[in-house]
Amino acid sequence: MNKEREPLFSSKNLKLITDPLNSNNPITVQVLGICSALAITVKLKPAIVMAISVMVVLMVSNVVISALRKSIPPRIRIIVQLVVIASMVILVDQVLKAFAYDVSKQLSVFVGLIITNCILMGRLEAFAMGNKPWPSFLDAIGNASGYGVILIIVAFFRELLGSGTLFGYPVFQKIGLYNIGYENNGLMILPPMALITIGIIIWVQRAKNRALIEEK
Repeated sequence: MNKEREPLFSSKNLKLITDPLNSNNPITVQVLGICSALAITVKLKPAIVMAISVMVVLMVSNVVISALRKSIPPRIRIIVQLVVIASMVILVDQVLKAFAYDVSKQLSVFVGLIITNCILMGRLEAFAMGNKPWPSFLDAIGNASGYGVILIIVAFFRELLGSGTLFGYPVFQKIGLYNIGYENNGLMILPPMALITIGIIIWVQRAKNRALIEEK
């Protein structure tokens, strides 16, 4: 008799999406992908584009490696993973240059450095090599979303408090804060403030989720 197939969105599969958003976030819990969180979160737009780029690269790479996992010789698996990731990064980079050139210039070399993002290699090695394509696809969505959420939160506060804008729109000027003496906080656009902001997010997250502290 044929085994009953597991539903596509079973509770086990849904955890692959929800866990990285909270209790197993790649940045705040696993402490991966910190470099890009420091470098490209001065403005919201580049942060969102980077988050989408990482999601596309990770989704395709996870599915490809998962589909090929039984035919990849163990001795060259890392090389194969790097080739798949690098191919996707090149494709994403070219698409950004063609359709979002201004954002591509702002991201500069950091799109190319997606290749070295520990989150991608970690998911391919730890998950895609041992699981089927569909769970690998969901795992990619979850981890890329967890990464992207932190980038967007950090970029939101850095752009708002550092420049008084959101997506370049002068928020503080429109609501009249400058008229009562407010000045932009120049420290927020410096890399150390990105690290401090992430630290505050980690503190808030662990204060709300005591299990994270107990595990440590």
